[in-house]
Amino acid sequence: MKKFLSLTILMLTLTFSTELAAQKFSGLDISPADIATYPSSYRVSDKAIKVVYSRPKLKKDGVNRDLADLAPVGKVWRTGANEASEITFYKDATVGGKAVKAGSYSLFTIPGEDEWTIILNSNLNQWGAYSYDSAADVIRVSARTSTANESLDIFSIAFADDGDLVMGWGNTRVSLDISL
Repeated sequence: MKKFLSLTILMLTLTFSTELAAQKFSGLDISPADIATYPSSYRVSDKAIKVVYSRPKLKKDGVNRDLADLAPVGKVWRTGANEASEITFYKDATVGGKAVKAGSYSLFTIPGEDEWTIILNSNLNQWGAYSYDSAADVIRVSARTSTANESLDIFSIAFADDGDLVMGWGNTRVSLDISL
């Protein structure tokens, strides 16, 4: 009986360990996902805005890439990498002077020399800007740009203390007025 019990335990162990070892995990994403929230406290109940986006890099495989090639001036950009970025407002807001109802939207931009056009689009779960449809735009507003001394290799989104959304990549900084 002891031998049977030992053999059974061994078989079960081998069965489950084989299942676990057979699991395939994908490699690390070269443009990892990130989340920016406002306010940035850790209490979920305090959140007013959340942006989910992926963070492309200017330097890839040791080669410096140009921001204008990755986010071309005058063309709709997914505002990050991979899936189109998504912004959620948990309260009604004013974005760039225009009213926006609480809800989730795809966040697209059109980079420009002196300002960027910010687009909130009602079509969610889009890969890149390949299926972008301007008919689903909720708002289009202008955001001011500036040039920073510090260069950011990785695209980043953050919120200023007053709730304005700030995007940075390379030496470019884009600031979008948001009021709650």
